[in-house]
Amino acid sequence: MEFTELVDYPVTPGTLTEWIPTAPCDGANPWFVDARPSSFVQESRLREAHTDPWTGRESWLGTAFEIAGPLDAEAFGRALNTWIDRHEGLRSHAGLTPGAGDLRRRTVAPGRVRVDSQKHGYRTSAAENCAHLQALFDGCTAPTSWPAFAFATVEPPDRDRAFTVYFAADHALVDGFSIVLVAQEIDALYRAERDGADPALFPVGSYLDFSAHERTRVGELSTDHPAVALWRGVLDRGHGQLPAFPLDLGELPEQPSAQRGLSAWVLDRDDADAFAVVCRKIGHGFFAGTLACMSVVGAELAGADRFDAVTPMHTRDAPGWSGSIGWFVGISPISFGVRGAGSFSDLVRRASVQVTAAKPASQVPFEWVCDALGASPLPRFVVSYMDLRFVPAATEWPDRNARALRSKQYTNDVHIWVNRTPQGVNIAARFPATESATAAVHRYVTRLRSLMEEAVGTGTCGLPASVTR
Repeated sequence: MEFTELVDYPVTPGTLTEWIPTAPCDGANPWFVDARPSSFVQESRLREAHTDPWTGRESWLGTAFEIAGPLDAEAFGRALNTWIDRHEGLRSHAGLTPGAGDLRRRTVAPGRVRVDSQKHGYRTSAAENCAHLQALFDGCTAPTSWPAFAFATVEPPDRDRAFTVYFAADHALVDGFSIVLVAQEIDALYRAERDGADPALFPVGSYLDFSAHERTRVGELSTDHPAVALWRGVLDRGHGQLPAFPLDLGELPEQPSAQRGLSAWVLDRDDADAFAVVCRKIGHGFFAGTLACMSVVGAELAGADRFDAVTPMHTRDAPGWSGSIGWFVGISPISFGVRGAGSFSDLVRRASVQVTAAKPASQVPFEWVCDALGASPLPRFVVSYMDLRFVPAATEWPDRNARALRSKQYTNDVHIWVNRTPQGVNIAARFPATESATAAVHRYVTRLRSLMEEAVGTGTCGLPASVTR
């Protein structure tokens, strides 16, 4: 599934309808006090949003996809109600108490949330619909209020054609994997309401229960945990900062400005499979091979003698979380030397060692590590990898015109996503909105693509002299 901003999605003309969750009293307060805590990463996001409204704005993830046939509004509304009941984290809100600043949670019981609809216009232009969707999602996904998510549909003038569903939620509620689950679940629930079909969805656990489990688990850790030492080593090498993008980004904006982005399909399905075979013959995985190629790019284009980045990894450590909606993500540093490598295989092995070390480290919340270190560094170069080939209905994404969406960001970091899908490998990136940064990131991704293609064609990659000596 491609991962882009909303402006890059082919929004159609037609009738736009907002679908906004509410929790009506119906004679009794639907909210109950919930003692379960927020996860570490969710609490950090909530506190940041309360203390600095600028950083708290427009940090949402979303999706868009088509459903065949005319929109049955009543069935669709019921499907959304059922979906929200299915994922408890969407029916809950945590806020700061005045003065003390403690987090207090309230949750709505199943069956008490109702989605209200409101139509806007008829045969509205694609540009107007896109602008409306952007304003809707930017305005309705603040983590300081509930709901921090919203839906919309666009029905084309020809009502017998497919309609498009849009969804966005603040990052505190969802992660990237959550987003790719949405299309199949809502489509299945809608068909169940419209046609009586069995949605055939597996039971899922609650993100609120996961958060409580995480707090208990982390409460048993000590500050001499290996993850603390791993992060301390990275910060010591970076003089208190986390790794930066290896190419020169030029002078960066002093004031926050919206980042630019790119998205490129770098390998088709057959070439992705062939790249995986190359990595397996070396004895390691697809991500390690990708990182090895990235390390060569940094050495070639920037003279980097190490590969350094931060990588997100999922924390869905039990089957019950596999289909849950929430922010199941930890981060870990990835760092390995490039100089002295005798071959591409050598670099893949070095990368694989670091990926293996990153997995347990990512299960320790970064926010807890920061407290242990007495530091609050910000990630500056992030490389994310997801294998999405086996997500339910992933093979149908092209037919559904399905895409993952992200809001604008106002930072000076560089984030690269490598997503392996049934259709091939998509690489997306966001980066500072300057000509120098744009040129640097495009050069980086272009060279990465050529190296991966070289590995597919020859089974290896040629290394520059700066690496082998």
